[in-house]
Amino acid sequence: MNIMPRKPIRILLFSSLFPHSGEPTLGIFVENRLRKLLEYEDIEATVIAPVPWFPFTGKVFGAYGRAARAKKKEIRHGISIYHPRYLVIPKFGMSLTPHFLFRAALKTIRKILATGNNFHVIDAHYLYPDGVAAARLGTLLHKPVIMTARGSDVTQIGLLKGPHKKIVAALHSVSHTITVSESLKRSLIAMGGDAENITTLRNGVDLDFFHERNRLSVRKSWGEKPTLLFAGWLIPRKRIDLVLEVTYRIPELHTVIVGDGPLRAEMARLACKLKIEGRVSFLGQVTPERMPEMYSAADVLLLPSDREGWANVLLESMACGTPVVTRAVGGAPDLVTSPAAGRLVDSEDAGDLASAVLALLKNRPGRAETRLFAERFDWHETSRGQKEIFGNAISDYASPDSYLMDYLDDNSKI
Repeated sequence: MNIMPRKPIRILLFSSLFPHSGEPTLGIFVENRLRKLLEYEDIEATVIAPVPWFPFTGKVFGAYGRAARAKKKEIRHGISIYHPRYLVIPKFGMSLTPHFLFRAALKTIRKILATGNNFHVIDAHYLYPDGVAAARLGTLLHKPVIMTARGSDVTQIGLLKGPHKKIVAALHSVSHTITVSESLKRSLIAMGGDAENITTLRNGVDLDFFHERNRLSVRKSWGEKPTLLFAGWLIPRKRIDLVLEVTYRIPELHTVIVGDGPLRAEMARLACKLKIEGRVSFLGQVTPERMPEMYSAADVLLLPSDREGWANVLLESMACGTPVVTRAVGGAPDLVTSPAAGRLVDSEDAGDLASAVLALLKNRPGRAETRLFAERFDWHETSRGQKEIFGNAISDYASPDSYLMDYLDDNSKI
């Protein structure tokens, strides 16, 4: 029998949440999932990651200045990444952004196609505005679209009347939707999504990258007190105020806050008001390469967010041997299922969170035990699930696209 070689699945990943030269940590969870998927030899990918148009690159302009520093095209980890600019209009941006993302991406896609490169499927991350724009691209280009819901796109943006309507329309337009937690899947079904067209594929953790590193040397610089770590954007839903309240309630605690954001100055003032500024270190944004040693040096990671999809920091911390305390929101109940992982708190009360932190400090699992728990959550199962969903979407998609038909014809000969 003549066995023909399989043609690879060629993916166009589309997301405005993707690292770039100006913001190397932005949406790194999207990049990590793609890199693990690309370990399969029969998967190829190109990335279109639009950034807001802005004329100035100065640091004083914050996120807009960082976006302006993104190169129009760059190579990261061997992946070609395009950064077309899209327009953001203050006050009206929420409703118009899907349209501007669509226009920016379409222009770039046409340039890519003109070079002879093509793709089989669009892999869109974040339902709004990205998924809504991608659904429109798929219809125009006759390509199947897979969307991934990641958290606040459902739990926050999805509650707004305009975006809600567009998200529901996209759910019925695309080939399939992936959620990173069962709670997000339930929310999408409640919004009107078809349960059979929604699959949960939780995020994994890169066990080769996240492991204990430089614990003693970093810890020496932090001091001898039990150390609590927070890692994430300093934005309202992350509830950094609760991290500081917990620090206030546990006098022997030293707290390290890794991350930056609009609440940094306000939280520094709160630390002074609580008279704990000597026990709180604001480290600002830390490069991804240094995060394993941040996790490794801590005794407990605290994540008291109001909302989360699947919080990657929880798994990353555990993979480095550090247990966690987190509120029972989003994917946390699917993750913190053993004393080796840490403690789950069904409350936003600072006293309850402090009690959980104290209990964990007094009865800590061994670091090797916490690491062993995290090893259950590698990327293999998720990558296999993605590959199957992409393959099924291409096979099921009724399209006159000759490139899709060529792929199906060749792969059907096996």
